[in-house]
Amino acid sequence: MERIKRQLDDIVDVNNNNKKQKTFATTNQFNFENLANEIIYDIFEYLDVYDIYYGFYHLNKRFKNLNIYSNLHCQVDISTTSKSNFESYYEDIIKPNKNRIKIFRLSNPFTIDLIFSPPRIICDFIQLENLILDNINSRYLNNIFKHLIYLPKLHSLTVSTIDNIPNPSSIFIQIFQLTKLKYCKIKYNEDGSPINFDECKQSSIEHLIIDSPFRYELFNKLLTCLPKLRHLSINYLTGSNYSEIDFYPILLKDLKSVSFGIYSIHFEEFKKLTENFFNSIESLRISTHNNSSYSHAKQWEELISSSMPNLHSFDLQNHYAGAMQKFLYSCLGGKFGSKFWTEKQWFFKNQDGDHKSSDNGLFFSMNPYRRKDHTFHWHSDHYNAFRSRRIIFKSVKHLYVCGKQVINNFVSYFPNVTELTIKDYARTYCGSMLTALNEMIPLKQLNKSTIDCNDFPINKLVNLLSLTPNLRTLKWNFQSVDHPQVKLIQQSETFRSVSRTNKIQNLEIAHCCTLYEIYFLVDLFPQLECLKTGINRKEFVIIARHFLSKMPHLFYLCITDLSKTYSQKLNILIKAENLLDDYFIKFVDRDLYLWW
Repeated sequence: MERIKRQLDDIVDVNNNNKKQKTFATTNQFNFENLANEIIYDIFEYLDVYDIYYGFYHLNKRFKNLNIYSNLHCQVDISTTSKSNFESYYEDIIKPNKNRIKIFRLSNPFTIDLIFSPPRIICDFIQLENLILDNINSRYLNNIFKHLIYLPKLHSLTVSTIDNIPNPSSIFIQIFQLTKLKYCKIKYNEDGSPINFDECKQSSIEHLIIDSPFRYELFNKLLTCLPKLRHLSINYLTGSNYSEIDFYPILLKDLKSVSFGIYSIHFEEFKKLTENFFNSIESLRISTHNNSSYSHAKQWEELISSSMPNLHSFDLQNHYAGAMQKFLYSCLGGKFGSKFWTEKQWFFKNQDGDHKSSDNGLFFSMNPYRRKDHTFHWHSDHYNAFRSRRIIFKSVKHLYVCGKQVINNFVSYFPNVTELTIKDYARTYCGSMLTALNEMIPLKQLNKSTIDCNDFPINKLVNLLSLTPNLRTLKWNFQSVDHPQVKLIQQSETFRSVSRTNKIQNLEIAHCCTLYEIYFLVDLFPQLECLKTGINRKEFVIIARHFLSKMPHLFYLCITDLSKTYSQKLNILIKAENLLDDYFIKFVDRDLYLWW
C-alpha cells in the first residue's frame, strides 16, 4: 500500500514543495483536493468502493489515478447497482484490475453473464483469494468450477444458488477438486435428490459450512473426504430415511469446532456421531427444535465426559413449542445447574412465552452468550423481571422476536443489533410493542428488518419506520390492505413524514399484490432500488408499467410465481412503450428478473 502511494506521488502533481503553499479556498472541494494522497486514502477506507468510484473517478486526472492505483479495488463487492453503473465500473475498474483483485463478491444473478463470459476469463484473476457467488443460477456453476481450479491462490469460496439444483452431488465433486481451498460455505436449493460422495476426491478444506438440508446418514462419506477439517457447521442436519445407520470411526485429530442445527434427530443418534467422529473437538454448538431428548443434563454429562474430553466451549439452544415441552424444560432445566456444569462455568437460562398466549420458549447457554442471533420470547413474569439483573447480549446482531402478548422488557438488552425479525404480532396488544422494542434495542441503528407475520398492522409498520431512520432493507409478509384504513393512514402526518425520509432501498414482499397495494408501496417507499414481490397476474401489464414509469430509482425487479410467458409479455411492453433502453431479463424457477 505504501509503495503504491509513493508511486502516485510521482504520477500526480500535488503538494509541490518547490512552490509556495497555496492559500486554502473556502470551498470544500478545494480544501479536499489539497490533502495528501495518504490522507485521502485513509478517508477512502471509510467509504464504500462504489461511492469512491462514482464520486471521484471522473472528477479529474488526479482522482482517476487514485482510483486506478488504489488497493481498495483489490476487494470488489458487486451487490446493488444499476446495469449502466455496473458496466462503467466493470470497464474502468474491474477489467484493468483483474490481475490484482483478491476478494470478489457477486450477488446479482445478471453480473455473472458480463464478468465470466466466456468462463475462461476467470483464469485472468490470478491473485483471487476469496470468491463469493450469492444468488447465482446453478447452470453457471459447472463452467465456473472447471476454471477455478487454475487459480493458484483461491483459498476461500462461498456459493449460494437462487434455483433448485437437480444434482447437488456435482457441486461437492467439483468443489472438492479445488486443491488450495481452505474455507467453503455452500447454500443450495435441492429437490430431494440424494447426495453421493463416492466420486469426490479428498479435499484440502479446513472450514466447511453447509447452509442447506443435509442427511444424517451421509456423515461417514463426507468426513472421509475431509481429512484436514478443523471446523464443521451444518445448519439443517436432518434425520435419516433408514432406521439403523452403522458408522465406522474416523480419526479427525484437527477437527476442533462443530456446529449443528438439528431437525428430527434423537439424542441417541447424535451420540453415535460424537462417539465416532468428534473425540477431539474443543467447541460444540447445538440448536434443536422441539426435541426434548436433548433436555436431560445427565446424558450430556456422560457424553461429554466419555467422548469429548477436550471440550471447553458448550453452546446449547433448544427451541421448544407446546405445553408438554414447556413443562419438561421447566422441570429439567434446573439439572443443568449441578457441580459438573458450574465447575466448567457453563450456565443456562430458560425463556418461555406468556402462559396465557404461548407455550413456545428457548432454553439456551449463557455467561457469556456468544451467538450473533437470538430468539426472544415476550413473557409476563413482571416479578422476576424486576428482581433479575439486566442481561446485556453484546454479541447479538440479529434479533428474532416471538410471542403474542407484548409487555415492557426490563431484563434483556441488545445494544449491537442491526437486524430485527418480528415473528408474531397480536393486534390486541400492539399498542405497547414498539415502545417495548425501543427499550430492548437501539432502533435507530437497524439497517434490516423482517415482518414475518401477516397480521402486522400497516399503521404500526409506518410507526416502526419512523423509529428506524437508517433502515435500508425490509421484508414484509402481509395478506392484504384495508382500503379505507390505508386512505386514513396516507393522510396522516406520520405517513407523509416517513414517505419523505425513509431510506428503504431493498423491499421484498411475500404477498401477491394488487394494483392498489402497489400504488401504496410506491408512495411509501419512493427511494426503492430493488423490489421483489408477487403481483396479481390479471394486472401484470399495468403494474409493470407503473414500476418502470413511476419509480425513478428502481433498477432491479423480481416478480415471483409467474409462468415463462410473462417474460415475453414484459419484453413486448418495454419495447412497445419505450420504457427502458438497456436491460436484461431472466426467468429462474417461476421468478421473473429484470435489471436495467
